[in-house]
Amino acid sequence: MVTYAEVRPWAVAIKDEVLTRKMPPWGAVKGFGEFRNDQGLTQEQIELITAWVEGGVPEGNDPKDLPQKPKLTKPASTPAKRNQIVVSGEHTLRTSFKLAGLIPEKVPAGASMKILAKLPDGSIEPLVWLYEYKNEYKHAFLLRTPLTLPAGTIIRGVPSGASIILLPA
Repeated sequence: MVTYAEVRPWAVAIKDEVLTRKMPPWGAVKGFGEFRNDQGLTQEQIELITAWVEGGVPEGNDPKDLPQKPKLTKPASTPAKRNQIVVSGEHTLRTSFKLAGLIPEKVPAGASMKILAKLPDGSIEPLVWLYEYKNEYKHAFLLRTPLTLPAGTIIRGVPSGASIILLPA
């Protein structure tokens, strides 16, 4: 949907989906990991959409106030498999690994999972919290800043029947 005419009939449904954070489809809980490709909405954007719907969904009068039409691109393909680590269940890194991001490879329907790294010094580094993630999203969670994980780091939070791919920097 890109035009007012396409969006207008769905305004209330859009508001409901935005308030429950089902839209836009991102799947990661804000504040648990920082991602350079974050597709989630800010609280200010959510409030703007809510106010627009509750205000009667006005179209506006000035065409110059309209946003530019988005340039649609094909989704990025999954990066090459070299040096990736597939994690299913708990996994201990044998060597240090510079982490650029994660890709949920297989997530059971409706599953939620908090994936974290327990470093050898005992500290915990949150990586991503997927909430009701759907496999059809098929996107990577790219860390804002690559993270060096030393040998002996334990990756936890991947439930039985699920798997994720650790992407190297």
